[in-house]
Amino acid sequence: MNRRRIIIASMVGTTIEFFDFYIYATAAVLVFPTLFFPKGDDTAALLASFATFGLAFAARPIGSILFGHFGDRVGRKATLVGSLVTMGVATFLIGVLPTFDQAGYLAPALLALMRFAQGLGLGGEWSGAALLATETAEKGKRAWAAMWPQLGAPFGFFLANGTFLVIMSVMDYDSKTSGADHPFMTWGWRIPFLLSAFMVILGLYVRLKLTETPVFAKAVEEGKKVKAPLGEVVRTAWRPLIIGTFVMVATYTLFYLVTTWVVSYGTGKVVDKSGVKLGISYIDFLQMQLIAVVFFAVFVAVSGQLADRFGRRLVLIIATVLIIVYGLSFQWILDPAHVTQGSMLAVLIVGLTLMGFTFGPMSAVLPELFATNVRYTGSGISYNFASIIGAAIAPFIATWLVADFGVGWVGVYLAIAGVATLIALIVMKETRDVDLDRV
Repeated sequence: MNRRRIIIASMVGTTIEFFDFYIYATAAVLVFPTLFFPKGDDTAALLASFATFGLAFAARPIGSILFGHFGDRVGRKATLVGSLVTMGVATFLIGVLPTFDQAGYLAPALLALMRFAQGLGLGGEWSGAALLATETAEKGKRAWAAMWPQLGAPFGFFLANGTFLVIMSVMDYDSKTSGADHPFMTWGWRIPFLLSAFMVILGLYVRLKLTETPVFAKAVEEGKKVKAPLGEVVRTAWRPLIIGTFVMVATYTLFYLVTTWVVSYGTGKVVDKSGVKLGISYIDFLQMQLIAVVFFAVFVAVSGQLADRFGRRLVLIIATVLIIVYGLSFQWILDPAHVTQGSMLAVLIVGLTLMGFTFGPMSAVLPELFATNVRYTGSGISYNFASIIGAAIAPFIATWLVADFGVGWVGVYLAIAGVATLIALIVMKETRDVDLDRV
């Protein structure tokens, strides 16, 4: 088994998938409220854009069930190829959609449909990449091996925001002064979506060269595949499904608050209850995010090593307690009367450092909760149901909270998610030494 090829295939694939996912998140704040929804109330348009953003999270559990079925029945390799193609085609088509002025209400309807398809693809992607890494890992180094596909999240985020930053800079676009007739708004925003086609071709080239994982191949050889993985996982592993879901909730809530919602807050798309509007330029904010995401990547790697050495539970419990403390500090660190660009950068760095700390071990933990014959389905459902609870509505709820109650309540919302995850981690048994060959 060529582990270097496996590392590249798992990391490149998830990088592409997350790139596709994040360029939508960026456009959901910057472009879609203006181009794909009726003119009028800016906050209402932003909320409508966040609603389509959340559609993908509703689709992800469906994707995890669909692709999980084939992943546990047909194999990890073929299913990973299918999820990548689904995501890539949907992303490319967003780049050629008509706007509201060109097609009326058909435009947001098509945007919502493509976003749903993105969610289907990503719903099957993560668990397949995680299994590819964990089921081929060396003994005692499973969290380290599983860390590599996790790096696809910061890498994809960096590429997505970096691409937008370059395009906006080259086209001299300023979100505060440039109008809807600026070339960036008429056609420049489409470039990242269209570029995804080339990235998908690269991902397919890498993945088609893989062989099946030895753990799954052994299960097939011994005749231990199940006909209906969904029914089997619900019947025999309902407890790990619930635990795995809530173990991920704080991670998801944290990430989409400090990457998606905070953009709208920092750039003045939403105003705090106090009436203060931050108004940081979008280009400046993107640059700050690109700096902060480096800490995300570094701590994904650090937490993978720590999880192998000290166990998954201890690392994740410490990370979750820190997330709760971080959330409860929002009232002071994000107070609009005192926020500067420097303090906002510090907020982003701390948030994404904690994100790396909690996200790194997840691709080892969730697969370890399930037996081989339902592992793709079980880990995927847990991961993606957590996305509904923790991420789908997070930007929407945070936008409402900051407008009606103030930014401190956004932090309370994050802390509540952290408490839910902490309870799940206390209930969960340590998984570091479980046998992945079990069925």
